[in-house]
Amino acid sequence: MLGIFVPNLAYMTTTAADLIKKYNVPAPRYTSYPTVPLWADDLTESTWIKLVKNAYHDFGDTEGITLYIHLPYCESLCTYCGCNKRITKNHAVETPYIESIIKEWSAYLKLLDAKPKLAGIHLGGGTPTFFSPASLRELLSFILDRAVVMEHAEFSFEGHPNNTTREHLQTLFDLGFRRVSYGIQDFNLEVQKAIHRIQPFERVKEATEVAREIGYESVNFDLIYGLPHQTMDTIKDTFEKVSLLQPDRIAYYSYAHLPSAFPAQKSFEAFLPKESEKRSLYEKGKEILKSMGYLEVGMDHFALPKDPLYIAKEEKTLHRNFMGYTTSPSKILIGLGNSSISDIYYAYAQNIKTIEAYKEQIENGHFAINRGHVLTDADIKARNLILQLICNQQASWEIDFFEDIEIANFNRLLIFEEEGLIAFDKNGIQILDAGMPFIRNVCMVFDKRMQQKEEKQFQFSNAI
Repeated sequence: MLGIFVPNLAYMTTTAADLIKKYNVPAPRYTSYPTVPLWADDLTESTWIKLVKNAYHDFGDTEGITLYIHLPYCESLCTYCGCNKRITKNHAVETPYIESIIKEWSAYLKLLDAKPKLAGIHLGGGTPTFFSPASLRELLSFILDRAVVMEHAEFSFEGHPNNTTREHLQTLFDLGFRRVSYGIQDFNLEVQKAIHRIQPFERVKEATEVAREIGYESVNFDLIYGLPHQTMDTIKDTFEKVSLLQPDRIAYYSYAHLPSAFPAQKSFEAFLPKESEKRSLYEKGKEILKSMGYLEVGMDHFALPKDPLYIAKEEKTLHRNFMGYTTSPSKILIGLGNSSISDIYYAYAQNIKTIEAYKEQIENGHFAINRGHVLTDADIKARNLILQLICNQQASWEIDFFEDIEIANFNRLLIFEEEGLIAFDKNGIQILDAGMPFIRNVCMVFDKRMQQKEEKQFQFSNAI
């Protein structure tokens, strides 16, 4: 248990604007450690098979497996989007892709000595609701028929309000799904036109109400600040509309501008808010969310007080993985589909990004792994610390960890402390409320993988 931290108020003279200017640098979001660009790429297929078996032996019976299923197709391009996706209106692609995922999961089933216990399923994309209810039923029925669903399993999916039908919602509900996340981003028409995602409020209202009518226990809205044409007035209007629907959870993300990786983002580059304006949009949104009764959960996430996500934060049982914050303690996340990422505690693996190459590898009887990373003991220690900070705003030092902090990094911690962002002592470290916008910067202090390769340019979004 950490002691009571007292910030060093004598040094708290730097203004918030100065801090934002200083720390608004590229930084990982730390859904994992090491972060994907810093993987050692030392994973072979035989090693992966061995470690999957080890992980299931160690954790599968008590914690189960969580599945992330990547469904990459979209009918139109949202120009802000940084996801792996394929734009098409040809729905004939559904069946062969579903067949590939079934074959991939079948290969994993052969590695296990019993029906796996399922702690959760998440459908991401792309647009999962690009797939017909019948296609989704075929895929999920295959998985569920060959698994034991754990008592508190969480099944969730990402839905596009424009094409998530009542039939989609009912089919997935009947299969055990109780959480849906809608990508809203912004309700202003000028913003929607710029990012090529036009979805009227009435359509979002209908999708939300139908989900609740069917019985979904949690509706999440994804919102983004820093988009083209956003102003203080448009943000206020968006949140006024959000307040009418009262989603259970809200993710309020910073727009990640990486036009070198996602060229479509260049189309609105001239209309993006300036750095200081962008931060003001976040602060105003956060202020409105608090006035609406939402409470902060880690980075970028807010929930109503009775939501299990906020309760987990209060009870220090919150977890984080490649899908974001979760209440599931499962240490085994298996990613299915092209570009999906698996985390089995001992190693990470990412599937081939292109759909055709992914399908070819699966068809040839291989796991479609393109790259991976086997964690060292030092990686595991650093990961545990970083994820504690990301989830709980505080962490205890593991044995000898504090003593092993290099002088340069210790000095960086001292600067953060002097700026009133953190407090630390021989027992552990705490992110103070003023330090929450800079939590990614603090985590970078413990990112030895990044420090060892400072000469390399990484494509991370800015921290703030």
